[in-house]
Amino acid sequence: MRCGYKRVFIILIVLVMFTPFLKADEKRNLPLDLYLVIDCSESINGVKNDALAWVSSKIVDRLLVEGDKVTIWSAGDKAQIIHNGEISASGGKQEIADLLQNLATNGKTADFPGALLDVASRVSQTDQNRLSYTVIVTSSAESLESTLTGSSQALLRWSRSEKYSGWQVLVAAPDIAPKVRQAALNYMSSQR
Repeated sequence: MRCGYKRVFIILIVLVMFTPFLKADEKRNLPLDLYLVIDCSESINGVKNDALAWVSSKIVDRLLVEGDKVTIWSAGDKAQIIHNGEISASGGKQEIADLLQNLATNGKTADFPGALLDVASRVSQTDQNRLSYTVIVTSSAESLESTLTGSSQALLRWSRSEKYSGWQVLVAAPDIAPKVRQAALNYMSSQR
């Protein structure tokens, strides 16, 4: 009989010790600086609602937390910042959701080079104690063609793409090239 009480007591202690871990949400330790570039050219008109619904669901609702900073560019004929703010306990997400719902298109082509050059300058100034995350929403790879040539092509060298029906998302790291070079140098010097 005493042995049964010991087992129950040990099980209760184990459950009490691990309960906080079972309830813990996945939370980031570092705040995020999100740079979101949205294709606002005529080419996205047919899929705009789907693309912006994805941004609202995956980025705004699931990724952003209090303390994150968000800068959003509208990439139409000329790239322009349409939002620059911080997510707080009292709001920020709803303001972004409303902005996305009412986002208008303008122009035949998207000025991705203009937006991404601005992103790159901002990312280079990001505090080391913050994460940097650049997301580009576009109708197609063809709309990024102007970005893939000239001086702006390095901005998309380190990127990952997810394709959806009629549109795609690129997650880019415009500031990672020096870090990759340094990591390669460190690796090569350790192999000697």
